[in-house]
Amino acid sequence: MPKRILQGVVVSDKNDKTVVVQVERRFTHPLLKKTVRRRKKFHAHDEANAAKVGDIVRIQECRPMSRQKRWALIAEAADDQA
Repeated sequence: MPKRILQGVVVSDKNDKTVVVQVERRFTHPLLKKTVRRRKKFHAHDEANAAKVGDIVRIQECRPMSRQKRWALIAEAADDQA
């Protein structure tokens, strides 16, 4: 089974080798037909401590690294804000 890949924004990098990534998903409400936004935070392993707050990153499912970390940082997405 392929591993899931999500894209989100780093909201915290205070922990060593760990970043907290907020992922937003949008879907249409089944009854109201209105677009709804839902956000969820994931703890991800960042071996090099490369990601900083505000970076747009991609995370991939991996083996459990700790009690909360089930994701690993794979790459930083292209930053369009220059």
